[in-house]
Amino acid sequence: MIKHDPITLEIIQNSLRAISDEMFYTIAKTAMSPIIYEVLDMATAICDDKGELASAGSGMPAFVGALDKAVDTVIEKFGLNDINDGDIFITNDPYFGGVTHLNDVILIKPIFFEQHLIAWTLNIAHWNDIGGKSPGSMSVDATEIFQEGIRLPAVRLFIDDQPIDGLMDVIIINSRMPDYLKGDLWAQVAALRVGGRRIVELAKKYGVDTYLSAVSGYLDFGEKMARKVISELPDGEYHIEDLQDDGTIRDVSIVVAGSDLIIDLTRAPEQSSGPTNLSRDGTLLGCEMALMGLIKDKNVANGGCFRPMTVLTKPGTIYHAQAPGACGIYFETMIRLNDLLWRCLAEQIADNMPAGNFSSICATIMGGIHPDTNRYYSIVEPEVGGWGAGPGFDGASAMFSAMHGDTFNCPAEISEPRYGVTVGQFALNDEDGGAGQYRGGKGVKVDYVIRSDDSFLSCAYTRSEVPPWSLKDGLPGTFNRIEVIRTSGTTERHAMLSELKVNNGDIVRVITANGAGYGDPTKRHPDAIASDVKNGYVSLDYAKKVYGYE
Repeated sequence: MIKHDPITLEIIQNSLRAISDEMFYTIAKTAMSPIIYEVLDMATAICDDKGELASAGSGMPAFVGALDKAVDTVIEKFGLNDINDGDIFITNDPYFGGVTHLNDVILIKPIFFEQHLIAWTLNIAHWNDIGGKSPGSMSVDATEIFQEGIRLPAVRLFIDDQPIDGLMDVIIINSRMPDYLKGDLWAQVAALRVGGRRIVELAKKYGVDTYLSAVSGYLDFGEKMARKVISELPDGEYHIEDLQDDGTIRDVSIVVAGSDLIIDLTRAPEQSSGPTNLSRDGTLLGCEMALMGLIKDKNVANGGCFRPMTVLTKPGTIYHAQAPGACGIYFETMIRLNDLLWRCLAEQIADNMPAGNFSSICATIMGGIHPDTNRYYSIVEPEVGGWGAGPGFDGASAMFSAMHGDTFNCPAEISEPRYGVTVGQFALNDEDGGAGQYRGGKGVKVDYVIRSDDSFLSCAYTRSEVPPWSLKDGLPGTFNRIEVIRTSGTTERHAMLSELKVNNGDIVRVITANGAGYGDPTKRHPDAIASDVKNGYVSLDYAKKVYGYE
């Protein structure tokens, strides 16, 4: 056998993807929290010996690109001479390689073969509660990161494959749900070990030089793929401004120069006094998500894909926050950035991209005392919504945003016994909106009926005042929001909220937006309109008014 023949290299590259997926499903099958094992709010990855993302498993797009940045921090902090076989590191701090917010905990394991560092296995998962001022560790009124939970600044958690008991105790005691936290942590540890064993097996089977050559070649392939996609865009500088729910304007400039892409975010507003800040790494991640959307092949997601892209930020702004700025609701800033980049490309460069979608995580956090067990419970739910239509197709209904990708909503059969609420309905959003030659997809309406007094609701929704944007004369979508329907019959509308008291019998109604339309509504085919009316996607009055339906 030729040492570095292309077939062997391809086998190794595909094996790395399989190992990443095996780590992913190890967590899914052993974690304690429904947001991990049902929603799959997690990701796994393998980095090369230098910390560059070599292979990404299944999981959230918003997480995959976070993991290599955590390795960079560990290498910078400890130095390669102080990193040993049997170490496991932990971080959740966006100012120390944690990238996102304190709930998202990254575990990092160096993998050695014959006393040489050859790889890193990594994973990230959302923990239900990491301490802080508010249950669920997320609040829209936090003003500094110290209020959001325990900070783990890229520290060593295991030595010689044994946990550091004192640090483990500190982490566990800071959670309102310690048994869930402990179970989720050990699930992540198990996944790291599985991945490490598989990588060592590869190195033994094919030789370490062949293994390292395969990883290097795969990274180069990712770069070639990205450069090919970028080079197909027209050269030039593109700029767009976008209105936000709070009335402010955010803008972006994108420069396409051959196969290089430059994203300029230096005109961003100053960092927020609240928790909507992004770390510099988090901003890089938001831009990387947009680039992977153009590449359209998640199997190629590796560090090489991001080599052609330069992101410019200014320290002290919302896209380059500095400590101790709060970051608990970072995700709404990231999805707004991703949507802004997508809109700039769709309106000014590409003709094959869809219109705007509900583009919010729609984080819904509820908690209290479980009426059946008398133990504390906490719901942390992202929500699904409507996607925009595109040239030749209607928008998808009830799908997660670009940040969550191919994850899942938590079934009622899990929510009810685990959380102690009743799911009163789960239906498509029947509001009219998003008309076009191709119509936007439908959001959802979900009712959570509270079953215990002195419970609470927190939420973080955007696109609650400014609807999803349309293309080619289509019409905008609708709005994300929560309605609290009290037992008295009164209804309250919310989008950004911390710890609202809700009681037994109150209904928390989640309403996510319908996506925007693409093309002139009067050009929609009559049979498609008739089907929409029949199936309840549009009302008859709306069809007559907007589509000219007879």
